[in-house]
Amino acid sequence: MRRLAIAPRPDWQATAERYGFRFHTIDGEKYWDESAYYAFSLEQIENDIEAPTGELHEMAMSLVGEVIHSESLLTRLAIPAQYWDWIAESWRRGHPHLYGRMDLAYDGTGPAKLYEFNYDTPTSLYEAAFFQWIWLEEQQQRGVLAQGTDQYNQLQECLVEAFGAIAKGLPRPFYFSAVRDSAEDQGTIDYLRDCAAQAGVETGTIAIEDIGLSTGGAFTDLNDIVIGTLFKLYPLEMLFQDDFGRFLPGSGVQLIEPAWKAVLSNKGILPLLWERHTGHPNLLPAFFDEGGAGDVAAGWVRKPLFSREGANIAMRLPTGEEVSSPGPYTQSPFIRQAFHPLTKFEGGYPLIGSWVVADQPAGIGIREDSGLITRDTSRFVPHVIT
Repeated sequence: MRRLAIAPRPDWQATAERYGFRFHTIDGEKYWDESAYYAFSLEQIENDIEAPTGELHEMAMSLVGEVIHSESLLTRLAIPAQYWDWIAESWRRGHPHLYGRMDLAYDGTGPAKLYEFNYDTPTSLYEAAFFQWIWLEEQQQRGVLAQGTDQYNQLQECLVEAFGAIAKGLPRPFYFSAVRDSAEDQGTIDYLRDCAAQAGVETGTIAIEDIGLSTGGAFTDLNDIVIGTLFKLYPLEMLFQDDFGRFLPGSGVQLIEPAWKAVLSNKGILPLLWERHTGHPNLLPAFFDEGGAGDVAAGWVRKPLFSREGANIAMRLPTGEEVSSPGPYTQSPFIRQAFHPLTKFEGGYPLIGSWVVADQPAGIGIREDSGLITRDTSRFVPHVIT
């Protein structure tokens, strides 16, 4: 695994705009960064990233059935009791899921270590699945990268195939929804709608703020038509806290990601996995936080069960130095995970987002930050296989 400098395409901003990549720059700073790329060997991809991704996914999925039948585990995950039956029914009915991303620390030499799962509302998908592939093709066409250069990226093909597979069983109409003013979230659902369209699936869009509620407790579009399936790029735990959240169990709407993803989008799954697979080479020791450092006293990372984009993280390094990030997730319970730093390269600290689509490992995207905590402003850097 190497970080190599490369000349950016002189027209990359225009190319991004042409392809609808509206969030390539955030607050005047580059989010998409093609001044370098990460190069992997095929062996590193297949043995150190793809295979562990598949295994970790299977381990996580095997936990869902256990958790939904245990009031004790549901309580430990701080999932509100009023949603337990609804979540369990979603699992029993086999409501389909589309995708997820797990974040891995990897330096090219040892086992990748799981930081966390992003299995409800994972972002950085468009840039991983589509735009970094466009970058690869154009840099090959210009002779900057050799023609034999490849990329670990079957994301778009897998997404199209997955939509085709699950669409037959989804109630209609099928809507995609995200917060109206989030350029990144709107860009993500636009891309996913295009993948669905390639699979022959007709869908619509609606801002999360525009979804209505009928007198019978069903969720409706702007024409008061009951929504059958809703792809919502909006966290389940936030839906639970919303005024309309209490109507979810009786609404009849089928969600993507489904209700049972509330189990896997929760950082409490990390200590549960460690309890069941202690010593696994791709796991870090993790424990529910009970006010002390416990078994990770030499260095730890404290995370809320519910948080996004590196918010409300507190680190204590083995040297005693402390690092933290602000955020709104102050009321959530916490876990502690053993400190395992990202490796520093010339451009900063890269975090590998390893994607799973329809239960299969499908590709990676890399986010790079100048600090140890990966945040919403961390740069996206493309990769290749050499």
